[in-house]
Amino acid sequence: MTQRTGASRLEKSLASSHYYSPATYAREMDSIFCQEWFCAGREEDLSSPGTLRVLDVLGESILVVRTKGGELKAHYNVCRHRGSRICSSDEKWKVSLRGGITSAATIRCPYHHWTYGLDGKLLSAPFLGDEEKFQKEDFSLYPVGLQTWGGFFFVNLSPDRAAGGEHALLSQLGHVSEKFKRYPLPGLRTAKSISYDVAANWKVLMENYNECYHCGPVHPELCEIVPDFKRAGGSGLDWERGIPHRPGAYTFTTSGTTVRSSFPGLSEDEKVRHTAEHIFPNLLLSLSCDHVAAFLLWPQGPEHTRVECRFLFHPDEMGKPAFDSSDAVDFWDLVNRQDWAVCERVQAGLKSRIHEFGYYAPMEDLTADIRSYVHRRLGPMQP
Repeated sequence: MTQRTGASRLEKSLASSHYYSPATYAREMDSIFCQEWFCAGREEDLSSPGTLRVLDVLGESILVVRTKGGELKAHYNVCRHRGSRICSSDEKWKVSLRGGITSAATIRCPYHHWTYGLDGKLLSAPFLGDEEKFQKEDFSLYPVGLQTWGGFFFVNLSPDRAAGGEHALLSQLGHVSEKFKRYPLPGLRTAKSISYDVAANWKVLMENYNECYHCGPVHPELCEIVPDFKRAGGSGLDWERGIPHRPGAYTFTTSGTTVRSSFPGLSEDEKVRHTAEHIFPNLLLSLSCDHVAAFLLWPQGPEHTRVECRFLFHPDEMGKPAFDSSDAVDFWDLVNRQDWAVCERVQAGLKSRIHEFGYYAPMEDLTADIRSYVHRRLGPMQP
């Protein structure tokens, strides 16, 4: 749909209410975040067999484990017996319940000591046996889908649906795996992670990432390194080839340079150009020749999003005595805080009684992706 504004024809955005409505957010949880592959961390987070992490994924408590065989698995943190949380903090009552992962690398519910293997299979249930016609194989932990790509692990809260070929992770990634095939993403390691709590809807952050119309006004330091971001309002950028830096610059640092070596195996363009991609619904990637900034969006409600920003580097560089990631991290932190500040202003303005919807300017054509993405999964939505 288009709307005539003066001599221009601009595309309407989603209705403003879709960025703060609890009803819309609930529909997104059901039709997007509980159906799609959700990026929840890096494989390095569970580096050794027997490692377990408890994650809050969209209000669901999830156990992610590395099995004795080295495979990553995910389960709902719910005992099959009476529904108790298996792993949880009991600080409120200042007691210690004997549950969670055991010294034998099994998962034990603290309530009645039903015990599971790291693969989710029930191993024992005290005082229940053949005479009760009890079959342990019928009581494995509720599974969560888990697949990996590029060193990231993704979970899917609807594993039966996710098992189908058309719903596999690679199908959701589309062209991304081919586009970034020369970057050594699986082997990179996290040198620094910063968590930001942003008072804005997840779609506001996604739209902001998808356009550079705002770069000139909001990111003067970034535009010093990449002048194309502010030329003509950031229009005509060739993201498939990558965006050139100013002469003499080749990476996202304050100086545009670094003492770190480029990743091995990159093309000539990838050594000097910056590229980025959004992977719906919650992963944003910005790739330089020597580091990668990965943004994991964790929706916390209709008007709040936690952003986990990870800075990934080659382990060979991290192993050098003089390794220092601050030239990239400090630069990105400034750019990030500029983005979060303006996103919070957008969120506040969207709730004005006079603002029913916004518009996409021609140089914001990629921003309409979020509108199309949401419409495809939720169907027509009324303001």
